[in-house]
Amino acid sequence: MSTDVLVIGGGIVGAALAYGAIKSGRSVVVLDGADSDFRAARANFGLVWTQGKGADVPAYNRLTLQSSELWPDFLADVTAQSRVPVDYARPGGLTICLGDDEFEERKALLQRMHNQGAVTETVMLSRSELEKMMPDVKLGPEVTGASYCKFDGHVNPLQLLAALHRAISNLGGKILYRHRAEGIEPASENFTVRTENETFTAKRVIVAAGLGTSALVAPLGFSVPIHSSRGQILVTERMQPLLPYPASGLRQTADGTVMIGATKEATEDRGVTVASARQLANRALKIVPALSRVRLVRHWSGLRILSPDGAPIYAESKRFPGLFAAVCHSGVTLAAAHADIVAPAMLSGRLSSDLPDFSNERFDVQEFA
Repeated sequence: MSTDVLVIGGGIVGAALAYGAIKSGRSVVVLDGADSDFRAARANFGLVWTQGKGADVPAYNRLTLQSSELWPDFLADVTAQSRVPVDYARPGGLTICLGDDEFEERKALLQRMHNQGAVTETVMLSRSELEKMMPDVKLGPEVTGASYCKFDGHVNPLQLLAALHRAISNLGGKILYRHRAEGIEPASENFTVRTENETFTAKRVIVAAGLGTSALVAPLGFSVPIHSSRGQILVTERMQPLLPYPASGLRQTADGTVMIGATKEATEDRGVTVASARQLANRALKIVPALSRVRLVRHWSGLRILSPDGAPIYAESKRFPGLFAAVCHSGVTLAAAHADIVAPAMLSGRLSSDLPDFSNERFDVQEFA
């Protein structure tokens, strides 16, 4: 099978890039992996989030803001093409602080980002100001306030992924499930990608295979340094609307469940632990004590994909132009940017000029005597 663009990875990152490519008029094939492959989209908390993103990496901050602004039109287009409804709201978002130390740390972080030139549009709220925004919620005594950003929102990531896949198919693209890429071979004018039973050729290959990206491109001398961080999440039974804003670590979905998360653990183990469940539940109860009357119904974990500085990597192979890598841990937040900014930059040869701050070369620091 031959195509203009072959995307390796059918998660939200790969699907958004494929959607951007097909909207640019290219023929597109997406190779999704085996059923047993890790799926970050299936473990996602579902925030479309800008506040606090890009601390010490101002370009990352700017890109998340761009993506947040693009999100409403992006989603309207995806749902129109797919006819798949997606729960999405953008009421602004909160990062709730427990104790004076957390409040001051949050305030200091936002000030540091401001000093770096970041446009955060995030304000600190006192406890009384927070209570006015959430009149139906009785906050725990340790809550001292929160930060609030008007650009933040939340979405159902599983619905988003389904909508992207359907939209790609409806626009003439192909998504091939259970087609794990086993190798990439460059030729004079295109690339050959092998799976277990088939071979594909494409003028451009975008590798967005999450934690599998590095292993696929490394044999071609293409370095994409990433590591994982485990996050565990709890979900409650459905309840009447209670939380009017999504918060970092606490949000109520459109169907009434409350998601509580997420841990940050330096491990590749995908299991769940009682200790983490206790930690998450205790913090949630300190914020909203009324949750003590609600039953927990699910507990899962997922692995974040992180670069050394936490920002995305969008890179093109110097040795084999036309081979790209795209990895990040903000695939939901950046979905609109991936479709409308990153994919067109890759396909038009403008990646190095439009998004230079996200090149993998930023990690190639030479030592001078």
